[in-house]
Amino acid sequence: MSKQNRTAIISGGTRGIGKAIVLELAREGINISVSFLKNQDLAKQLEKEIKNLGVKVKAFQADIKDYHSVSQWVKQTKEYFGGLEILINNAGIINDKALMFMQEQDWKSVIDTNLGGVFNLTQAVITGFMKQKSGHIINITSVSGIIGSSRQTNYSASKAGIIGFTKALAKEVAGHNIRVNAVAPGFIETDMLNNLKETQINALLERIPKGRFGRPEEVAQAVKFLISDSARYITGQTIVVDGGLSIT
Repeated sequence: MSKQNRTAIISGGTRGIGKAIVLELAREGINISVSFLKNQDLAKQLEKEIKNLGVKVKAFQADIKDYHSVSQWVKQTKEYFGGLEILINNAGIINDKALMFMQEQDWKSVIDTNLGGVFNLTQAVITGFMKQKSGHIINITSVSGIIGSSRQTNYSASKAGIIGFTKALAKEVAGHNIRVNAVAPGFIETDMLNNLKETQINALLERIPKGRFGRPEEVAQAVKFLISDSARYITGQTIVVDGGLSIT
């Protein structure tokens, strides 16, 4: 199937890393099905931007935590585009607290979104991928799932779970010509960093051997590589995009 007829489904793709991935794939001629939870105006703006790149695009409202909502999104995507070949599990949230102060809902909201959402969306597409004997699955995890982060037991656990999920599923479906990989960003220039004080930013930069934060498009380029033919013998792996943070 030519790139011009391929379709990718991407959770949480209206801003930040997700938006960078959407735009990178659209430039490759890949059609885009993207989810949004509440901000319809932002989704419409993204649709317009992608259409200008000459591919088909549709934003669907879906709650990644809700199994039925996700199943309907996948069904509507297949009906609208006529097929589905690529899955990018990107949606995620943070709710940072020291464990001693963390409430049950603080834990559940992060686990249900970050890890439960990966299950919901992957489970909804996997049968179709297996029947067509092709498919690419990329899960966006984090270096927090590799090295752990203080005051992020919920987030780190969810992202570590995604890495385990990636490895297990890669073994499960490799014989069906489906590749499953993960990308683990470090500190990336997104809205999350805008809320930090200058002293906090400087402290973070001191931990990064490259001496700067990553850019969303650098994560997107790793995703583009993993779904390309150049990576056809790579599965079950986690590609770290963190400027060396996790090796210190």
